[in-house]
Amino acid sequence: MTPSTIELPVTADDYRIARYAAAAIALSVAETALPSPLPGIKPGLANIIVLVVLARYGWRDAAWVSLLRVVAGSLVVGQFLAPGFFLALAGALCSLAVLAAAQHLPPRVFGPVSASVLAAFAHIGGQLLLARAWLVPHDGVFYLLPLFATAALLFGSINGLVAARLLAAPSTESPTP
Repeated sequence: MTPSTIELPVTADDYRIARYAAAAIALSVAETALPSPLPGIKPGLANIIVLVVLARYGWRDAAWVSLLRVVAGSLVVGQFLAPGFFLALAGALCSLAVLAAAQHLPPRVFGPVSASVLAAFAHIGGQLLLARAWLVPHDGVFYLLPLFATAALLFGSINGLVAARLLAAPSTESPTP
């Protein structure tokens, strides 16, 4: 039996998603160097990239960028399959679900800032629910909700404003790799 190779065609969409995912991974890794007042409170800078991709290319591409960021970012920082990876994955999946549902809202209501705030609340909600179910089997974990909700509102608003600013700038992306 001779060995066979499978060749998958690489499209311009694949290159575009890879570029955006690389930017999101870089922001995610850089964010780990930032001091945090409390574990779990981070600005979520990579979500700016996800919001830009969502607005320009749709939910499918944004989901790819978000999930690639979680998996590859955890591999780079040495957290793959650690509790932090699963918390990040739960947060990303919840925020993607909320973004998918919120896309059906009228555009005058659903812009980058509202999308970012909704995604931030969903992200922290998913993380808290997983932490309660798996890591801290006690309702005391929900005492952190006001602190996390405040951080989600603050960072979600800031990230949404940055994403809106980036979306308002003309795109300089080249169509081919």
